[in-house]
Amino acid sequence: MKTIYDIQQFLKQFGTIIYVGDRIGDLELMEAELKDLYHAQLIETRDYQSALLLLRHEIQIQKEKSNQR
Repeated sequence: MKTIYDIQQFLKQFGTIIYVGDRIGDLELMEAELKDLYHAQLIETRDYQSALLLLRHEIQIQKEKSNQR
C-alpha cells in the first residue's frame, strides 16, 4: 500500500467504508479498523505495518496543517 486511497480500497474488501467528514477522524477510524483486523488475524503483518505507517504519517501532516491555520 502506498496511498491512503489504497488503504481505503483494502478496507473495502472487508466491508468497511469510513467517512465522517473530518479528515483526521477518518484516518484515526481507519487505524482502529486496521488494528481490529490485525488482532483478529485477518490481515498480514506486512499489510498492517505499511498501512499503519501511512496513516500515522498522514495524521501528523493533517495536524500540522490545522495548527498552522
